Amino acid sequence: MIALDTNLLARLLLQDDAAQHAKVVQLLSSDAVFTAPTTVLLELVWVLEAHDCTPQEIEAGLTLLFGLQNFRPANVQSLRAALSAYSKGMDFADALHLNMSKAEDEMKTFDKKFARKAAALRLSPAVNMV
Repeated sequence: MIALDTNLLARLLLQDDAAQHAKVVQLLSSDAVFTAPTTVLLELVWVLEAHDCTPQEIEAGLTLLFGLQNFRPANVQSLRAALSAYSKGMDFADALHLNMSKAEDEMKTFDKKFARKAAALRLSPAVNMV
């Protein structure tokens, strides 16, 4: 399996550099199998936000990426759940932290907005203030 860096995935989704976009398309068209660490996908969301993409556009782009037959990102179920919460107004990093803590009893935080949004979306584990 071949791991991909954020800049390749950003060029694929943003299509802001024709030459690099073509190289990524060609790479992903090969028979190789690709992955990306969860940290790369977290950074990718930040890059897309910096390019003024909406949460819905980001969710659509990553969903498209996850649908590629030869792309198998780590923690894809947590990523999909985090994208869903993100598209409903939660910060993506917070949603990802929470979804990667599913096996825990609760998550503690000082972040009131995170706790309120998680409660409003009825996400688990519970996010409680310290």
